[in-house]
Parts: sequence; C-alpha cells; structure tokens
Amino acid sequence: MSGLLTDVAVWLRLRGDLVVPLVLAAWIAWEDVRTRRIPNYLTLGIAVTGLLYSLLSHGWMGLLSGVLGLALGFGFLLLPYLLGGMGAGDVKALAALGTWLGPWGTVFLFCYMGIAGGLMALGVLLWKGLLRLKLRQGWINATNAFLCRSAGALAPSLTREVTPGMPYGVAIMVGMAVLLVTVR
Repeated sequence: MSGLLTDVAVWLRLRGDLVVPLVLAAWIAWEDVRTRRIPNYLTLGIAVTGLLYSLLSHGWMGLLSGVLGLALGFGFLLLPYLLGGMGAGDVKALAALGTWLGPWGTVFLFCYMGIAGGLMALGVLLWKGLLRLKLRQGWINATNAFLCRSAGALAPSLTREVTPGMPYGVAIMVGMAVLLVTVR
C-alpha cells in the first residue's frame, strides 16, 4: 500500500499542475458538446484563475509565463478562426488553458489537440460519407489556386457543400489528456 501511495505522490509531483487544466478542459468539452458553444464566463474564469495560479505559485515569472501561454494560445488559433475553420470559443479556450500551461505546455497542447481534431474530423467525414466529396473539393481548390495564380485572381470554385462543424472542445480535452500522460 505504501508503494502505491509513493507512486501516486511521485506522479502528482510530476503532473499535479496539469490535473486542474484537464478538469477545466473536460468542462470546456462538456459545454461544447452540450450547447455547441464555449461560454465566455468559462474561458474568462479559466484565464483569470490560471493567471492567478501562475502568479501565486511561481511569482512574477510565473505570471509572465501565463501571459505568454495566453498569447500563444490565442495566436495559434487566430488564423484558423479568421479563415472560418474554428469557432471563437475554441480560440479563447486554448488561450485560457495557456495561462495554466505556460508557453511550452501551450505549444504541446496545440500539437496534441491538432492531431486529435484532425482525427476527429476524418472520423466525422468518414461517418457521414463526405470524405470523398471533401477531398474532391480540396483538389479542385488547389488546382484552381495553382492554375489561376498567374492571372492575379482565383477563379471561383464550385459551390461548396457546407459540412456541419464539430465540437472542437473535445479535441482540446483529448489533447490535454495526452499532455498529462506524456509529461515527464
């Protein structure tokens, strides 16, 4: 029994600071699945408490780390949001979790959630039978971009069938769980 307690204590010492962000990511995922939105009160609360945690546990350098994590999280998803591939709540959720994780944790979370989100999107397209259509649309768009670039303007592409979005908060939670497991 004492060996198990020692193992738990060692595990918590190495990864304990990631348990709260994992719980918060699960809350984000739950809200996103339930309502298809990530509420502002949740992302703001996560960001504020993350900055307070960073300041109180690591001083001014911790606060700086939290601010850098927030900026990176926001910056990583800003372009996908502007291009219409991501919701504003997803951007704010990664930024808020970045306050808990700092810059390096935010980078790793971004990578892990990107892989999880890509696999989820692939699964949804396969499940709905839209993978072939989306690959064809992508090929047409890429061909148009390549062939029409010398003309200065892109030719209009075929009418697009809108694919229903997916709750990306789940990918954020999966990425956070992978981050928790992989941290040494």
